[in-house]
Amino acid sequence: MVINWFSVSIRRWNKVTKFLSLFCLCLLLAVSCTPSQQTTTPIAGDGRITLGTTAKPRTLDPADAYELGSLGLVFNMSDRLYTYEPGSTEIKPQLATALPKVSEDGLTYTIPLREGVVFHDGTPFNAKAMEFSIQRFIENKGKPSFLLSDTVDSVQATGDYELTIKLKKPFAAFPSLLAFSGVCPVSPQAYEIGAGKFQPNTFIGTGPYKLAQYGTDSLRLDVFDQYWGEKPANKGVNIQIQTSPVNLFNAFQTGAVDVAYLSLQPDQIKSLEAGAKKGDWQAITAQGSVVSYMVLNRNQQPLDKPEVRQAIASLIDRPLLNERVLFNQADPLYSMIPTTFNVSQPLFKDKYGDGKFEEAKKLLTTAGFSQVNPAKIQVWYPASSPTRSLAAQTLKSLADTQMDGILQLEVKTVEGATFFKEISKGLYPIALLDWYPDFLDPDNYVQPFLACEKGSEAKGCETGGSQTQGSFYYSETMNQLIDQQRKEQNPEARKKIFSDIQNQVLTDVPYIPLWQNKDYVFAQKNVSDVKLDPTQNLIYKNIKK
Repeated sequence: MVINWFSVSIRRWNKVTKFLSLFCLCLLLAVSCTPSQQTTTPIAGDGRITLGTTAKPRTLDPADAYELGSLGLVFNMSDRLYTYEPGSTEIKPQLATALPKVSEDGLTYTIPLREGVVFHDGTPFNAKAMEFSIQRFIENKGKPSFLLSDTVDSVQATGDYELTIKLKKPFAAFPSLLAFSGVCPVSPQAYEIGAGKFQPNTFIGTGPYKLAQYGTDSLRLDVFDQYWGEKPANKGVNIQIQTSPVNLFNAFQTGAVDVAYLSLQPDQIKSLEAGAKKGDWQAITAQGSVVSYMVLNRNQQPLDKPEVRQAIASLIDRPLLNERVLFNQADPLYSMIPTTFNVSQPLFKDKYGDGKFEEAKKLLTTAGFSQVNPAKIQVWYPASSPTRSLAAQTLKSLADTQMDGILQLEVKTVEGATFFKEISKGLYPIALLDWYPDFLDPDNYVQPFLACEKGSEAKGCETGGSQTQGSFYYSETMNQLIDQQRKEQNPEARKKIFSDIQNQVLTDVPYIPLWQNKDYVFAQKNVSDVKLDPTQNLIYKNIKK
């Protein structure tokens, strides 16, 4: 019996051995043949946050960073002189210790600075370091350098912890400009001043995180132990750069990332919102500061007639666009100044409404158009935007079905780089665009669109903001109003000027506001305190799990 049992056992063991060998071989083949994964599952209990995004940074140099992917990282590794509270556009001191003292002529800003701050490399922060960083921001001539070079005449350390900045012209929104993520101090020991002398792969600032690792598809930020302010609520942040919205969507659904932010498609947001309502994870929304709008080129027929531009304004149906194009993930917008600011007035809603087709027909008839002589206009958009594509097709459908043939819209598209190169040359009669603000002040939704340095009522704008935007709008009255609001330090008086500006836009219609975005962040259930600042930056240091 023992022999027989032993023989059976040996045979069974041989089968088991063969099975294990075959299993191991299959496992080895499976592992070898599986494509490398872009994501790794967060390690539970290490206190670090894993963030997923498609926003790949082009550079980490604050003097050259001008895209959301770069600016969001710079924001979290740096401090500025001033910053925003989440949910507010009011600035507060950060490395400054008080709001600036402004001279009577509005040209000189004196700023007291915080003591006891050090850079990630141990270099002390002081007024000389801030002077160096602002001069470098201007003189290295990176993408955002115009923000300060157009405004700042000189910057000087007038004390160990006192900075004095003189402006070329009065600019009431200047403190808000100093809250721009790129206007942050960098270590004078680690950076140089000089055109093009950028360091895209490193960052040495004063913020709560320091850069520990920078790879092609991932970054690692560690907590800066010598940070002067409140320490982060987590042990650090791992950032995974996903190659597509689909990959980000899948990484979040499978739990490979704790937080997903920028950028998901509207249908993916809709799906994740549904999951959040079932309790699978969290959806965090915030009012955005990005506006979508239509440009009307007044140098192209038939848009040279104000009645035609006003007819287009009457045709627009924002609730319909929001429902069909955006799955209600935005807010209809009735002023070029978003509702983020208390100076915003919904004047386009009061005067033109939504889908007022009979009014649009009357205006076109007054301008001399009819069924036998229709107004024919091309609507252009950059090819990279499926949202704008759907918006353009929806507007064409409205014209085709509701305007009795008096208005004919033709939808056209071109590759994005070509579109943005050509729009300032006046090639596009109507264009659909988004505006991402540089800083949070109503001025940044007015001056870049409406100001014109050189032009005339007859020729339109030849040089200036409206020429760059493709509307070629020119109004001497508007130029004067913009200068007045830039000089005005009294908030109530400035609010009145913005009211006049919005009324002028309502009559002249060089642009039509369409919608104001909402920002969406998705977080796993075990994550808390996920917040956005009003400039769309996800605030890493608050996040806990």
